[in-house]
Amino acid sequence: MSPVPPRPRPIEAAMVLAAGRGTRMRPLTERMPKALVRVAGHTLVDRALDRVAAAGIARAVVNIHHFAPMLAAHLAGRAGPPAIALSDETEALLETGGGVRRALPLLGPAPFLVLNADAVFAGPDPLGPLLAAWDPARMDALMLLVPRSATRGYTRPGDFLLSAEGAVPERRGARETAPLVYSGAQVLAPGALDGTPEGAFSLNPVWDRLIDAGRLAAVTYPGLWADVGTPAGIAEAEAALAEAEAGGPPV
Repeated sequence: MSPVPPRPRPIEAAMVLAAGRGTRMRPLTERMPKALVRVAGHTLVDRALDRVAAAGIARAVVNIHHFAPMLAAHLAGRAGPPAIALSDETEALLETGGGVRRALPLLGPAPFLVLNADAVFAGPDPLGPLLAAWDPARMDALMLLVPRSATRGYTRPGDFLLSAEGAVPERRGARETAPLVYSGAQVLAPGALDGTPEGAFSLNPVWDRLIDAGRLAAVTYPGLWADVGTPAGIAEAEAALAEAEAGGPPV
């Protein structure tokens, strides 16, 4: 009888990306970090951390840069899980890849969740299916994608297509549009960042390397998703939340 492969360990840590300057969110971000902008009465960072807690993840790392003391004070006053550690980027903003790389000692050696603070999901739980689909034997990153038709406040041409098998992402490339958008949520193995430089860099080159190696996978989100990148995006996100609460279809 063939040995039964070990089940993947549960994801125990999360990184919430909250350090950006939020230039598209001005004038609000002239007096606060974007992570403290409120959508339907709750700050973006609290929405993200509440998602982490609901997924049963006990620890979270939040990176800080723009209005760092204000965001740190807010997080210090937060009650309940997850336990929060801060990754300080006040000296220099490190972008997505550099921010995650800086936080690796706080996140630990096991795979972890990465979640953008400005991603608002409306409808079913987005993280449970993502975590359930994680398989470190087959992938080093697993991203959550959302159909462009189910986005709100999103104006760009889309990011990915999926293979015929339905799980392997392909870049938009020279196509005018792509049907799927990266939602800002993914599971990432620390080894995916092996060989990356210190300092600021995007996660995009990491994804490209994983695509070439056949180690990037994806699942799709069946609800609504809002890009809260501008003041207008706040209203779009609140409308999406109201639509989902009313049982509207994610079309």
